[in-house]
Amino acid sequence: MLNHSIWRALAIAAPVALIVVPFGYAITGDHSDVLKGAGCGLAVGVGVGLRGGSRSGTWTGVLIGTIVGIATSLIAGHVTGFAIIVPPALGLAVGLIDGLRGSSLSGYRDISRETFIASALLTLGLLPVQIASGGVRFALTPLGCMPWMALIAGLLCHRREGWRDPRPPRLLVLGAVATLAPLLFLMLSEEIRYGRLTRAFLPILQAAGFTTIWLVALSATAFLLGRVVITWLQPRLRVYGHLADYLRVMWVPIGGFAVGYLTIIVVFAGFYGMLERFQPGAFAGAGGGITEWLSFSFFNALAQDYANFAPASVGARVLVGAHLILSVGWALVLFAAVMSSIGPKLDRIARRLAVEDGEGSDDSPTGATSRG
Repeated sequence: MLNHSIWRALAIAAPVALIVVPFGYAITGDHSDVLKGAGCGLAVGVGVGLRGGSRSGTWTGVLIGTIVGIATSLIAGHVTGFAIIVPPALGLAVGLIDGLRGSSLSGYRDISRETFIASALLTLGLLPVQIASGGVRFALTPLGCMPWMALIAGLLCHRREGWRDPRPPRLLVLGAVATLAPLLFLMLSEEIRYGRLTRAFLPILQAAGFTTIWLVALSATAFLLGRVVITWLQPRLRVYGHLADYLRVMWVPIGGFAVGYLTIIVVFAGFYGMLERFQPGAFAGAGGGITEWLSFSFFNALAQDYANFAPASVGARVLVGAHLILSVGWALVLFAAVMSSIGPKLDRIARRLAVEDGEGSDDSPTGATSRG
């Protein structure tokens, strides 16, 4: 069981890191900002994926981890300070989880639990970059944001059908007020420290009020955005949860198509090289070895021009045309043959998945077509 969870965590972490890290470096060259996005994406993705179970948790973890990681990288690339980065990142993570859980979150207690889990995951995700920077004074910032983020999420969800709590618990309200004050102090101290705000009482008071409104509005917007995004994406990406079933059926035909396509490329690369050998000048700019001919043949099979050289003689143009016709014909004919051979198998998989998801019965044709 432990080994299975470790492998599932690695299966989530690998694609999240593969997507988030290059995206982070495309936004900013700061290693710290990239580490923030990658850390948050990995922590939230792995945490949500492991809680989702082995059936669909992997794909769910990759999706949510990628979204949180990319969003955190975007925010970190444009603003500074953990106290500014954490609220929208936490709001987005809670919104994604809320949209994923749906009607199962039916009260402030459920929302508080999920918000606490998300804030704990963000704390773990941001811990490496804080250790690397030589200080952990902001280590508990996500946990400090938890009460008022749970309060905001509950107020935005309390009109949901089946919601049990008409009013937020007093303890949650007191916790939100108590934890918001230290967060404001940290943000305002940073502003004063860098000279962006004077030490006068009135400007500080105005900045505190503006910062409170800004944090609440930003967190609420991020929460709603996350919920809308995951609600829209989830049914459209459900097929990826069953991708392995379809790949088992299509793997052999896809491999056969690839072998045939590559064979055509290799054969015509030899034809091109032989024509240029016996008829010099048949290709303008030719002069490379077999690597150049393979590249030319590959691009020609895709109906794309090759920059290094081009057909110049009538024989070369005829050969290129024959190659293009054969490549297109191979793709069309084999595609038709593959679909006719694996079509019944795909229908059986669709019917089985429809029965498992409760969308139809094994002998109902509508159950299969609804999945298609």
